[in-house]
Amino acid sequence: MDLLALADFNLVARHGGFGRAARAAGRPKATLSRRVAELEGSLDLRLFERGARALRLTQEGRALHERTAALLNELDEAATAIASGVDRPRGRLRVSAPLLFSQTAMGRLAAGFALKHPEVRLEVTTEDRAVDMVEEGYDLVIRVNPDPDESLVGRAFLRDRLVVVASPALARPSDGTAVPAVVRGSGEGAVTWDVMNAEGRVRVATRTVLGLSSLVMVRDAVRAGVGAGRLPISLVSRDLAAGRLVHWGDVDGPDIALWALYPSRRLLNARVSAFLDHLKDAFPQGTPEELGAYLEG
Repeated sequence: MDLLALADFNLVARHGGFGRAARAAGRPKATLSRRVAELEGSLDLRLFERGARALRLTQEGRALHERTAALLNELDEAATAIASGVDRPRGRLRVSAPLLFSQTAMGRLAAGFALKHPEVRLEVTTEDRAVDMVEEGYDLVIRVNPDPDESLVGRAFLRDRLVVVASPALARPSDGTAVPAVVRGSGEGAVTWDVMNAEGRVRVATRTVLGLSSLVMVRDAVRAGVGAGRLPISLVSRDLAAGRLVHWGDVDGPDIALWALYPSRRLLNARVSAFLDHLKDAFPQGTPEELGAYLEG
């Protein structure tokens, strides 16, 4: 494939027409039209629907633009950096991060990154859903215990663990009676939690009395004495140290792992690399205790 023709196609697609693209680039309109036609011929695809007054991407043209525009931009950035002898992070960096991590840590992380790399315009979107990085234009996503995905690569930079906690005023029954529980989401009426403590593995019967959409809300409700809750140790370590909450045990199950991921077919540009380094600097060991200390700082 002719990369120059592909670049001209993306130029026209970005500006929405041959005339506007020609004026923006200072190049002849006829040249752009010819190069796009040659690309269509080589691919045996129609990339634009050409009307009397409008130019519109076909379905195939839209797919090609979405999949190649970022790659060409990264190639251009890499060439510029190599030519200048400095691979300095610059430009726009879009990151998607989960709600709890964003509420508790991302503000400080983003501010520190912005001070360290003033030529990067960092944009952080908070959502727990698994975004489509390519389709939605993200450079990096932070996910909790992500499912395997061959199109993404990255690394776990933080680990946390779930604990069962309650207010000191809430008595823990010893006769198997169900305890009131605060859960994230709607929850079920009655569930059993498997907990590891000094006695070994025990089962705690619960009945949901309150369902909330945020773990921060769950923590606040548990602290108010409504019921027990399962929460990340990093979120409640300060409350445990101050005696506002008591530790009933660790949840018997896998740890929570936060991963920083990016598309495997993209070049690891200087912006993403710098953000990964920033996460490593903030959490060099990646332990729950380190995250708890960071949140208290």
